[in-house]
Amino acid sequence: MKILTAIFLLAALSAARGDPEPAIPYFKEVRAVSITAPDHQSYLVIDSAIWSHARPDLADLRLYDGETQVPYELSSRNNSTTAQEDEAKILNLAQRGDHTEFDLDVSAATEYNRVRLTLDKNDFLVTASVSGRNQLADTESTAWPTPSTLFDFSRERLGSNSTITLPDWSFRFLHVRLSPGILPKEVSRATIGYLQEKKAVWADAGNCKTTTQEKRNTIIHCDIPTAVPIDRIRFDVPADPVNFRRMVSVANEKGIQITSGSIGRLRMTRYGNTVTTEDLALNVSADYTGSLTVTIDNGDDPPLPFRKVQPQSLERRLYFEPQGKTALKLYYGDEKLTTPVYDYAKFFREDPYASPAQLAPETPNAAYTGRPDERPWSERHKSVLWTAMLLAVALLGWLAFRGLQAEPTST
Repeated sequence: MKILTAIFLLAALSAARGDPEPAIPYFKEVRAVSITAPDHQSYLVIDSAIWSHARPDLADLRLYDGETQVPYELSSRNNSTTAQEDEAKILNLAQRGDHTEFDLDVSAATEYNRVRLTLDKNDFLVTASVSGRNQLADTESTAWPTPSTLFDFSRERLGSNSTITLPDWSFRFLHVRLSPGILPKEVSRATIGYLQEKKAVWADAGNCKTTTQEKRNTIIHCDIPTAVPIDRIRFDVPADPVNFRRMVSVANEKGIQITSGSIGRLRMTRYGNTVTTEDLALNVSADYTGSLTVTIDNGDDPPLPFRKVQPQSLERRLYFEPQGKTALKLYYGDEKLTTPVYDYAKFFREDPYASPAQLAPETPNAAYTGRPDERPWSERHKSVLWTAMLLAVALLGWLAFRGLQAEPTST
């Protein structure tokens, strides 16, 4: 029984392993980091060398000051995000001559730069002029000199827009004047919101080959560098084609669709008003590397003349506090590590004036030894474990046989 107990204890101990700990000798690659503003939040830009030799999820990145880790936060340079919208009360809605006017009570928000109208009408093109005031009865108001264009081209399947763009305002009341084309009864709702503009930063990744035609479809093949994530595909279309919208799908090298959507350009004039919009980028919902096949459905229209189709990756930044240091080291290339957990990341706030730090070229880590064999004892010594188990079984069998032989005969 003691032998069996020892075997079970050995198996239990071999299974009790925690997450691997980082150590400088376990990283394959190292980069010197030069810091220009040691008393200010800084950041590194993740480049192709890091993507190629770090874990795909970047969980093995570690920043060191000598032997001490420096906490960091990874952040993507995403597009703008919109705050929650608030309801605005519609007041004094009426027709004045050939156009519609109304006031909005926007006291639900302290600051805003967008007004979104819900209009019960299809197929229109109008402009919206806005002025602000703090009291509804004020005769003087501040006018925003740039009218917004509102449109709906459902019949042509070219999209719609019912959002009025403003500067960052805090007036309690807004006066809205619509050009002819919308009746008062067709204005059903208004909301206000604050849009924080944060432009995405993109880097080209990979190349797309010459297009081919298959019946109604344009087929484009793209090669992506190893390990570089793709976040969108940008389509460069000459200025001449207008008023188009084409469905697009993207498949991976196994033929499995990974995203779909549409690209388009609109340039239309009605009742003296002109609207021009375009959306020539398709977001990829999940990071993907390898070869991609892009399919554009042209319907019965001629194919679009693409000047270039370019896969792109969002810029990723590693933010940190130098704490007076002018030089650090970035290590990576340990596939066993998991994502670090820092208090710095939990309370991270991006400083808009953060300074870029410089990465030296990638070099092999001279201290690299590789991790010791961390497999459980039972996996590293299977033959010993099986031998011990067979001996235990044999011993138990022999003890049982001896017990039967030693059993006294009855008198």
